[in-house]
Amino acid sequence: IQPDEYNTRYVDTKAPHTLLDVRTADEFKAGYIPGAINVSLQDLPQKLNKISTKKPVIVYCRSGNRSQRAAEFLIGQGYLPRNVAGGTDAWIGAGYRVDTGSQSA
Repeated sequence: IQPDEYNTRYVDTKAPHTLLDVRTADEFKAGYIPGAINVSLQDLPQKLNKISTKKPVIVYCRSGNRSQRAAEFLIGQGYLPRNVAGGTDAWIGAGYRVDTGSQSA
């Protein structure tokens, strides 16, 4: 999913979803897409219970590589995730804001 499509489909409409940032805690604190929860890729298998199966899961990282691996893992666990193409790099590049601080799951 492209940043503009994510923004239009989920943010603008306030559609229920889980926005999952799979970067490290330090990367997350430096700047994350508003509304995201942080579960690093390496912690994802142990923290699946933090992620609802009842609503869409949108996954991202910095560039899209880790989030693609996370999406593939989630598919194997019965989720139907969407990966934000280009991650925070593309999000910021499209002119959208990021928040800072911590919001780990």
